[in-house]
Amino acid sequence: LRDKGIEQAKINKVVRKWIVLSILTARYSSSPESTFEFDIRRFNQAKDTEDYLHHTEEGELSDAFWSNILVSRLNTSVTSSPFFHLFLMAQIRSNDKAFLSKATEIKHLIEERGDLHHIFPKKYLQSNGFNNRNQYNQIANYVYTQQEINIAIKHKSPDIYMKEVEEQCNKKTVKYGEIQNIDELLENLEANCIPSDIFSMNALNYELFLEERRKLMTKKIRNFYLNL
Repeated sequence: LRDKGIEQAKINKVVRKWIVLSILTARYSSSPESTFEFDIRRFNQAKDTEDYLHHTEEGELSDAFWSNILVSRLNTSVTSSPFFHLFLMAQIRSNDKAFLSKATEIKHLIEERGDLHHIFPKKYLQSNGFNNRNQYNQIANYVYTQQEINIAIKHKSPDIYMKEVEEQCNKKTVKYGEIQNIDELLENLEANCIPSDIFSMNALNYELFLEERRKLMTKKIRNFYLNL
């Protein structure tokens, strides 16, 4: 693109989107050398810098991809999943706060090598029949939060500790983090792609929770990509 005399700002935009598109579609997971050569030729032949990018988006990032394919790719317990990393990238770009945190941003926890925690606590799920690590370690059950908040949650069901958080907002007491305003709480849940009905969810709703959160995570990744 530089050889073609394209301005740097446009190059940056195209490259950013191409990198994320390539991760989303696993474009270079097989025969990467030949695929790279093919893409370079197409970019060189394109009349406009973004033509080939748009052509590829139309073919590979359809509505079906966003509503079904990516949702299913988030159905994994592998935290090294590139799709989970894209979700975290989206949160970092939005300067999102950690789960139930008022001031601590997710990017700071990642920089400090903070731990991922379970929204539905692992021991709670195990005591309710979810004994397979592929069940309780789903990435849709993971969230970055402060250590002290995770300790306070312990092994409680979401319908218990989230009601306590809601009560914390109503009574202005502090038990989990520092959020004492219901609007800030709902904003925090939205930023972390937590379904709004988490306040009444327990082990019986766990599978439904995972399905709902994967869709919300996909929506956040899509908005992240479209705004690159």
